[in-house]
Amino acid sequence: MARAKTKSAYVCGDCGAEHRQWQGQCLSCEAWNTLSRVSIGPIAEPAIGYASGTGQAKRLGEVSADAAPRLKSGFAELDRVLGGGLVPGSVVLIGGDPGAGKSTLLLQVACGLAGANEILYVTGEESLQQLAIRAERLGLPAERLHVAAETRATVIAGLIEALSPKVVIIDSIQVMQLESVDSTPGSVSQVRESAAFFTRLAKQTGTVFILVGHVTKEGNLAGPKVLEHMIDCFVMLDSPAGSRYRTLRGQKNRFGAINELGVFAMTDQGMKEVANPSAIFLQRGDLASPGSVVTVTWEGTRPLLVEIQALVDQVLSGYARRVAVGLDQQRIAMHLAVLHRHCGITLADQDVFANVVGGVRITETGADLAVLLAVLSSFKNTVLPKDLIVFGELGLTGEVRPVANGEQRLSEARKHGFSKAVVPYANRPKKVPAGMLVHGVKSLRGALDVLDTL
Repeated sequence: MARAKTKSAYVCGDCGAEHRQWQGQCLSCEAWNTLSRVSIGPIAEPAIGYASGTGQAKRLGEVSADAAPRLKSGFAELDRVLGGGLVPGSVVLIGGDPGAGKSTLLLQVACGLAGANEILYVTGEESLQQLAIRAERLGLPAERLHVAAETRATVIAGLIEALSPKVVIIDSIQVMQLESVDSTPGSVSQVRESAAFFTRLAKQTGTVFILVGHVTKEGNLAGPKVLEHMIDCFVMLDSPAGSRYRTLRGQKNRFGAINELGVFAMTDQGMKEVANPSAIFLQRGDLASPGSVVTVTWEGTRPLLVEIQALVDQVLSGYARRVAVGLDQQRIAMHLAVLHRHCGITLADQDVFANVVGGVRITETGADLAVLLAVLSSFKNTVLPKDLIVFGELGLTGEVRPVANGEQRLSEARKHGFSKAVVPYANRPKKVPAGMLVHGVKSLRGALDVLDTL
């Protein structure tokens, strides 16, 4: 019998699209220089879908919609990001920078769950002795936790069949390999097929799989983009430089809200959850300074108070700089144009720097007004009241637009001692929190007029 020939293709590292020949740009995602050559061996059996279906069609009404009980991880902040806990048969992918604490957090979760459940922790990057040393250093109860140092996906499947665990942790997906795939571990095809193998296994057995993923130097998840599509939940663990706090943000979740935020602190005893994140992000100095204001951002299902700082300084040479940390830099440049067009204040000859204290990244538009007022405070060298809270979206016509969950934001601010608020006119509460003065403004000019009276 003639042996089937091995073919090759060029696969995009960002989206996973295949091309017959190499070219500078991927035709699917339009990314440059992302194609790499992979070998495609003969297919031994028909391809199987990720969901591992039966091949039969059913009426949707005949399918049971009973929600399976979620498995609590032991960390309320992690459960919040996951939408309430671990769903049986789901695949969770957690990424983050090296040293962010991914393995530490998952080892704590595994040891905590192992007391009442069968849990399997598979490490492909450490030895079992290194894993035991870490567990002893953190003081974790590791007696009942099953561990294995293995990178072969089929061998791991055999361990799962023998142990029938409820949760399997794979650390990491980039070092796993299938012997049927003719490429090295970490390649596009190996990562894709290994993830597909574990995803099918999760659906077949009802086991929860938690996959650890590496990130690139740009901060994106390493491997093909299809990896994020096939899993059920994708979370990123961020570690701001020089900070002991870690933020866990949900970027995809089939069982809950996305953009949910969990906050942890890295300690000598491992990861500790922070129940009141607003308190740590509001540790302001006793000396009041210009360019500082507090806003309430909405993260997933809860409000979060953060301090925004701005610094405006005279340009000494060259072009004026616009630098933002934790904020959208292009959006700040747009707001400065609004300030000039509708209020007659120009900062063309000024450098503008903006920062969110604590390493939090704000992705919503509710902080627009607070950012611009912090910039004006620094530019005019005036101090804003320390008990002032500001939020609202800023439009290109100079209007202040309402944001979602306005009353909940004000209630959270009042709990932390804020007694004054500048908010969009449409966000004025029907019942103002006791001891709080709320100013509703319709435009940026109106907000500046209110600040002159405070």
